[in-house]
Amino acid sequence: MDNGLEFVAKLAREWSKANEIEFKYIQPGKPMQNGYIERFNKSYRGGVLDAYLFDNIDEVREVSQVWVDDYNCRRPHDALGGLPPKIYREQNKKAHPAIGLRCASATPWLHYAQ
Repeated sequence: MDNGLEFVAKLAREWSKANEIEFKYIQPGKPMQNGYIERFNKSYRGGVLDAYLFDNIDEVREVSQVWVDDYNCRRPHDALGGLPPKIYREQNKKAHPAIGLRCASATPWLHYAQ
């Protein structure tokens, strides 16, 4: 089986089409056109992929779920005055009852890596 870039790109394109997801491309050499995901990729690589040795995909999922929960719910955010999102939400719930926070799961996007 060919696992080259063309094969992976074809699978990703077919999956996105089947799930009605439109790919948005950035210009080559312009990573800041996608700054949010570039930041996430750097943080995820440093916090998970470069920090552990994995024997199987289940270990990746387990460590990733802990990391994603911390990344989304517990780590302090400068934009929130140094508070983690969960505490910020609790402190501002009365002032802004429509504020919602859902912690993401690492599992949905990791199960495609099998």
